[in-house]
This record gives sequence, C-alpha cells and structure tokens, in this order.
Amino acid sequence: MRIVIDTNVLISGVFFGGFPRKILSAVVSQKITACATAEIINEYEEIVQEMIDRKQGHINRVILSPLIKAMEIIEPITHIEICRDPDDNKFLECARDSHALYIVSGDKDLLVIKEYENIQIITAKDFYEKYFSE
Repeated sequence: MRIVIDTNVLISGVFFGGFPRKILSAVVSQKITACATAEIINEYEEIVQEMIDRKQGHINRVILSPLIKAMEIIEPITHIEICRDPDDNKFLECARDSHALYIVSGDKDLLVIKEYENIQIITAKDFYEKYFSE
C-alpha cells in the first residue's frame, strides 16, 4: 500500500512518537510504502532542521536517513490547485502521481478535503487504527 506522509506527521513521529512514529517505523521496515517528491523531502529536511535548532541540537538530523531511504521518490507530473494553503497541493500531487491510497496528515487544510480522486486524507491515528490494530 502506498501513502504520502504530510510534514506534520513526520515531525510528530520523529520528535514526539505516538501513532505517527508507528507509521514511520512501518515505512522503515517496509510494511507500507511512503512516497514523496524532492520538494516534499526538502520540506521534511528543512522543518526537521528547524526543530533541531529550537531544541538546541539534542536530535541529529540523520534520524531522517533511514526513512528517506525507505521512501519511493517520484517525479511529480500533475499540477493541482485546490488546497486552502497552496503549499499543501504538493502532497495531493504526489499522492495522485504515485497512485497512493492515503495522505496521512494532521493539517486541517488537507483534512477538510477528506478525499481527492479516491485518495483518502486521514489522521495518523485513524490510519494506524484502520490498518495496524487488527
């Protein structure tokens, strides 16, 4: 199964744990496939670096390496402009072009859409409970 992970879920998983971390672990162990574009990976790296800087370097940014290595990096083709926050359109584009079934997000601007072309947009908790709690 292919998913796209929004940056806020990645940050929550890397720094705080919970359902987001369980999903990231499932990606690293190749139980599910997470897809991203170069633009999404750059955003992940920038935000992780900002978080590290705020926490004064207690976490090393190499924490992202196993996750990024496990991801399927795609070249975006589609151009979508439907999100309230235009910066979030890249997640829809990636999901569409990678044939992902889900975007896992905590972003209200994405969650309000709920579904786009058969791609469901759900929280980390809902995704985890739906696919890993059985």
